[in-house]
Amino acid sequence: MSAAAGTDDTVAPLDGEDARGVAPIDVLVAVAGRWRTLIVAPLSAGLIALGGTYLIDPLYTARTSILAPASQGSAAASALAALGNLGALAGGAVTARTPADQLVALLESETIAERMLDHFDLVKLYRSDLRLEARRVLRARSRIAAGRKDGLIAIEVEDTDPQRAAEMANRYVEELRRLSATLAVTEAQQRRAFFETHLEKTRDELARAQRALQASGFDSGALRAEPRAAAEQYARIKADTTAAEVRLQILTTRLTDNAPEVQQARSALLALRDKLSELERADDASRGADYVGRFRDFKYQETLYEMFARQYELARVDESREGVLIQVVDPAVAPEWKSSPKRALIATVATIVSTALLLVAVALHCWFQLARDADPRATAGLQRIWQAIRRR
Repeated sequence: MSAAAGTDDTVAPLDGEDARGVAPIDVLVAVAGRWRTLIVAPLSAGLIALGGTYLIDPLYTARTSILAPASQGSAAASALAALGNLGALAGGAVTARTPADQLVALLESETIAERMLDHFDLVKLYRSDLRLEARRVLRARSRIAAGRKDGLIAIEVEDTDPQRAAEMANRYVEELRRLSATLAVTEAQQRRAFFETHLEKTRDELARAQRALQASGFDSGALRAEPRAAAEQYARIKADTTAAEVRLQILTTRLTDNAPEVQQARSALLALRDKLSELERADDASRGADYVGRFRDFKYQETLYEMFARQYELARVDESREGVLIQVVDPAVAPEWKSSPKRALIATVATIVSTALLLVAVALHCWFQLARDADPRATAGLQRIWQAIRRR
């Protein structure tokens, strides 16, 4: 029996507190006993982090703000209403974005970024091997945002040199002026560009129709047909049909086929086409059809040209009323204080994080020691794992 008892591997339970394991209060007492480590080590980590910030080049932030032009939607609507279908056609070509959103998009464009790289030689300054990397650094150091209430566009640029930061912020404004001078940005500019393109095309078509009419000559049958009144009516209806076709095409790019605006535009176009077909059949039945066809084509182009020319002049007047496109409210000046790195914040965060990590490590260490002192077999598995890790 004694031999059997000597060979028995059963472990008798521990008496008293050891049987219950390590109490949390014991761990807290052990951790409190290491208060010097919990104070000195985090402070040392914070001082090291603070010293490391002095190895980082400080960045200075320069800021400028500009005023975006106000939208002239009401004036444009009244001007377009005078042209009926053609007015609606031009209105569909105008974007719904606000001028501030458009200017922000231009400031963030690849064109302005490339000009900034070339002007300040940023590829060399940022020590980049590729222009793509330099553009990424430029975007990371530039912040462009439009205010929703005041209508101002803020441009902020960070750089290691405060004077260069101010120059880069102001350069953004200059490049925006250069780019916007070649693009139709405002609503009036878009209408002017739209009608200018159609005016040039219609002018060429009008000259062609005039030459064809002159080449047809006059005969007695053409004079008896008295085509002027019929041709003028045909020209007006065909001009309205052309405007309705383009308007329907623009609406289908923005709306579904079931939209009320699309269905209404399609119905109006079908009615105009039916009326136009009736006039074409009546003219084909008359004599002097060759002259009549060329004359009504001439009147059609002439009507279109007059309508486009009238709206083009209205758009130019609206554009001239806008005045200066970009107005600088606050030009950028060289900042006196750095914006980063924020040394106090970095040192504080490093101290707090190191304190939390050290507290967890000390608590685990104390628990491990107390558990080992209470029962060495309770930590045998952890010791074997640790020795296996050390052997590797």
